[in-house]
Amino acid sequence: MCQKSFLFVKKKIKIKKFKEVGMDYLGQKNDIVKKLDSDSARGLSSELAAKRLEENGPNKIESKKKKSLGKKIAEQIIDPMVILLIVASIVSAFTGDKVECFIIIAIVIINAIMSIIQEGKAEDSVEALQKMSSPEASVIRDGKKIKVKAEELVVGDVVVIETGDIVPADMRLLESSNLKIDESSLTGESVATEKNSEAVYDSEVGIGDRENFAFSSTIVTYGHARGIVTQTGSDTEMGKIASSLHQVEDKDTPLQRQLNKLSKLLAILVVVVCIIVFVVGYFRTGDSLLDNLMVAVSLAVAAIPEGLTAVVTIVLSIGMNRMAERKAIVKSLVSVETLGATTAICSDKTGTLTQNEMTITKIWTNEKEYEVEGSGYEPKGHIKLNDEKIEDEENIKLLMKISTLCNDADLVLEDKQYKIIGDPTEGAMLTFSEKWGIVQEDLEKKHPRIEEIPFDSDRKMMTTFHNVEENYKAMTKGAPDIIISNSSKILLNGEIVDFTQDLKQKAMDENKNLAKQALRVMAYAFREFDSIKNEDLTSENIEKEMVFVGLTGMIDPPRPEAKKAVAECHSSGIDVLMITGDYLETAFAIARDLGIADSKDQAIEGKELNNMTDVEIRKIAKEKRVFARVSPQNKVQLVNALQENGEIVAMTGDGVNDAPAIKNADIGISMGITGTDVAKDTANMILVDDNFATIVNAVEEGRIIFANIRKFVSFLLSCNIAEVLIVFLSILFGLPSPLTPIQLLWLNLVTDAFPALALGVEPGEKDIMEREPRDPKESIISGDLRNSLIVQSLAITFAVLISYIIGLKLIFPGNIEGAHTMVFATLITSELLRAFSVRSTKYTLKELGIGSNKQLIKANILSFALLLIVMYVGPLRYLFELELITWQWIIILALAFIPLILGEVHKISVRKK
Repeated sequence: MCQKSFLFVKKKIKIKKFKEVGMDYLGQKNDIVKKLDSDSARGLSSELAAKRLEENGPNKIESKKKKSLGKKIAEQIIDPMVILLIVASIVSAFTGDKVECFIIIAIVIINAIMSIIQEGKAEDSVEALQKMSSPEASVIRDGKKIKVKAEELVVGDVVVIETGDIVPADMRLLESSNLKIDESSLTGESVATEKNSEAVYDSEVGIGDRENFAFSSTIVTYGHARGIVTQTGSDTEMGKIASSLHQVEDKDTPLQRQLNKLSKLLAILVVVVCIIVFVVGYFRTGDSLLDNLMVAVSLAVAAIPEGLTAVVTIVLSIGMNRMAERKAIVKSLVSVETLGATTAICSDKTGTLTQNEMTITKIWTNEKEYEVEGSGYEPKGHIKLNDEKIEDEENIKLLMKISTLCNDADLVLEDKQYKIIGDPTEGAMLTFSEKWGIVQEDLEKKHPRIEEIPFDSDRKMMTTFHNVEENYKAMTKGAPDIIISNSSKILLNGEIVDFTQDLKQKAMDENKNLAKQALRVMAYAFREFDSIKNEDLTSENIEKEMVFVGLTGMIDPPRPEAKKAVAECHSSGIDVLMITGDYLETAFAIARDLGIADSKDQAIEGKELNNMTDVEIRKIAKEKRVFARVSPQNKVQLVNALQENGEIVAMTGDGVNDAPAIKNADIGISMGITGTDVAKDTANMILVDDNFATIVNAVEEGRIIFANIRKFVSFLLSCNIAEVLIVFLSILFGLPSPLTPIQLLWLNLVTDAFPALALGVEPGEKDIMEREPRDPKESIISGDLRNSLIVQSLAITFAVLISYIIGLKLIFPGNIEGAHTMVFATLITSELLRAFSVRSTKYTLKELGIGSNKQLIKANILSFALLLIVMYVGPLRYLFELELITWQWIIILALAFIPLILGEVHKISVRKK
């Protein structure tokens, strides 16, 4: 292939008028160069560049500052549940229970350490994913072209960009040659944008329509240009979006709000219990004020599930690690559960629902339409006609040769993954050819390029010249209407015949048909010459009377797994909305293919939102499912509208244009591979594999985690409520306190903790993804779980009080330690059995399978072993003030099974209703 010359094609100046006002750098080039005190030929002097760098700082977007260790610790301490525990520990210390005080404080410290460690792990993972956007730039200084670090660019620098470069700063183009730039990270458009340095605007225009501008962090896919830097760092369009993110306040997740409510409720309960027990005890027992105060405080501390905060943290941490194994990095513990509450997923299209790899899916030649299987840049797939593989077709072969030779892109294999260097449209052509074994490198060796007429946006064609046997062939690709009108012949069944008006009309009809499917259509033609002269190689002489070969239709295809993921979302009661900067036709075609929308009435362009009120946008958010040509502000408007409609919103995306909406969403999700640094910094979760289906896996994990949190919260509360009722009713009936403070402590901190942790890793119930998302306003303990908690608490209270009365009146008359032993053993055993019942409010233990949660079996064995150690090891039995028992276990076990049996009967009765 001949080396391409660096020619800048001059075009007629285009004046465009738009409604918006402001034209800082959109006007005449010379005026802008003068305004920036630069020189378009020599650039800045080294001295002036150094001075501007010192004054304005490096060309770098500041990342969000990490939280300091002090702030992280403070966030752990101000949690309402933690405050409640600290108060309980202080009360315990003042009433003489130093051991209890120490254990509670230890739980608080361990919980804080675990949370901070997990958050640090997430930060490290994010840093590992982030990549430097543009390490070096080619700049003209002192009249010489040199390489400098992108961070050292300043306003007024003249920069040279070419195919494959990442634009290092916002630039007004001074000269351009066939320049195309992939701006998908900024605008969301999957097709590269054509640029023209000669375009001039007398009014402000939208970012996606500025032909004379190149924006920081976008990628040059074709051609080359020279531009003058107008903004750097945080002043670039990318930087402005990044800066706006810091103004958005972080919101509490649904779990945080529910735990805060529970903490307040428990705080009120503790105060009420203290007062009632103190007053009733004083008048019923006749004990001293101090003794009654001690009992009241002990019971109040018992009412607080000390292990709750620690167990929640551990379970969220486990869930966080499980999600990481499934390619989803969650940056904070509480975000793990928020996914389970998601009711609406707003997804960007390019690179999220689609592969961000243009792919030819249809070809039309020989008056037949063929389907091309396979997607992405990996050259796998087949060409089919009526579901039959095409083994040999002369027209198809020639079409492939033209698409490969008239091509400036390269298909390369890096790290076992195919990538395109150059324009994505041309990359799709190379992949298409290689599916039939036509390799670019081999074809170029056989038919080297001799000359070319480069593509430009006026002609909308590109032609290359090649040696083919003894002749020369001009191979042309370009816009279908132009190629068809400039062709006089057509290749049919391997023969060249006249391109009649009827045949031209068929080709034009097929062009319209493919375009209606939101495909980007390209036409191919050739012309043969006996000899060529350089002076004759002009578009006027060559690109006429050509032989038309056929058409291809290409699109950025949906991810293969995305359709199934969308269907799973719908079956789970989760709405999926596509919010993209791409064109409406393309967006709707992809949305229809994925099952997001089935009618064009469900699609709307972002500009229609600009003049709507918040109430109107809220209504639109309920009705529409595809939002095309949207701005970053439109995305934020839609996220806010959905939230005001009561939705828990997840926003996915990979570009800087997605970042504000990601920040505003309840759960922001960024792509790990294609995601920009700004998007990753902003998001709550990062998809390592850029796979939309991973979101569904994460939602499932979130639902399982929340379900498990409800289970162990119910378990701990039912046990603690039963303990409170047992002590309160005993005092009310004039009986001695059934448990000592140290026995209550052992129950809460040791025996309850292990089953609660095991419930936290309970496998998800089989229909968990078939259920509607939970109401975020609904309490953690509600519905069937609340009813089950009440039944179990009363059942445990009844069983233990019976055991207490039997022990106090019949087995150990007058021996309070014997009665305490009966209560201690019955209460712990019944609570351990209760843990099996709380695994589900719907399915019985038989349906779940006793062995399906092996961790719970191990935890219960451990807890029961701790009970036996305390009861049968002499020094410990003395410390806990217990009696040695033998045959009494028959009564204890009989009573302990009552709550379990009632719990299972309650499930069956609820299901029958």
